[in-house]
Amino acid sequence: MTPPGENAPRLKRGVLFVRHYLLALQFFTRVPVTGRLAAWVGFSPAMLRASAAHFPGVGWLVGGLTAALLFGLLQVLPAVAAGPWVAAMASTVFGVLLTGAFHEDGLADLADGLGGSMDRERALDIMKDSRIGTYGAMALVLALLSKVALLALLAQVDPILAATALFAGHVTSRLVPLFVIRTLPHVGDTPTSKSKPLAERIGNAGVVIGVLWWAVAMALVVWALPAAPWSQAILGALIGLAWMWRLLRRRLQGFTGDGLGATQQVSEVGFLLALAIALPASLAGGGV
Repeated sequence: MTPPGENAPRLKRGVLFVRHYLLALQFFTRVPVTGRLAAWVGFSPAMLRASAAHFPGVGWLVGGLTAALLFGLLQVLPAVAAGPWVAAMASTVFGVLLTGAFHEDGLADLADGLGGSMDRERALDIMKDSRIGTYGAMALVLALLSKVALLALLAQVDPILAATALFAGHVTSRLVPLFVIRTLPHVGDTPTSKSKPLAERIGNAGVVIGVLWWAVAMALVVWALPAAPWSQAILGALIGLAWMWRLLRRRLQGFTGDGLGATQQVSEVGFLLALAIALPASLAGGGV
């Protein structure tokens, strides 16, 4: 018989897990965590740091909802060439609305900063400007067009593949910024930075939680479509991570919140692009 109170530490950890996840939703999406629920969740810099482990868990919700919309639209839209493009655009818009363009804003700010000056300090100052410049606008347009085009392409191959890839891409691209936080120092105007609570590197336990969120998601998509080239897609996301990690280290000597958002965007495009490139070989082998 279990002694009274023996399960209390386990229950406390479970409650903290839920609170940290809800805080991640509150901070990184527009999902309403308000009122009494927000009061129960609470807030502190330490909690926000802990919530970083749940970035991939946020991808579960955002990716799951956008994937469901994409698949649903593909079922009801006319079976014409424009159908997959409309579905891809609508699901992308929905994803932006769910997150409040949080990551896209980071991509635009980073592009403006790095494109606007080769000087590190000047680049950091430009990134704090809320106005969008030429480099930021171009980065946004190219990233959004890339995602819409790749989703439309995958949807023409197989609607289930497109929806599954969208879900997996969201989860995977939200895992890779954890390795940036883990391996690079936080830079910039730390006292006023939105990412100030992330200035302390995420611990091993946080990385493990993030990897578990991701591993369960990938196990589901591999089970659903075992013949799809998921390993190549993951490699594409890792290439995006490596490129962004090198860029942030070389130009800024560390990461900012904008850098994390840009890393998510680049890795998501890398995931979808590598999957699309690997499809011809997979189809030739009778897969998907």
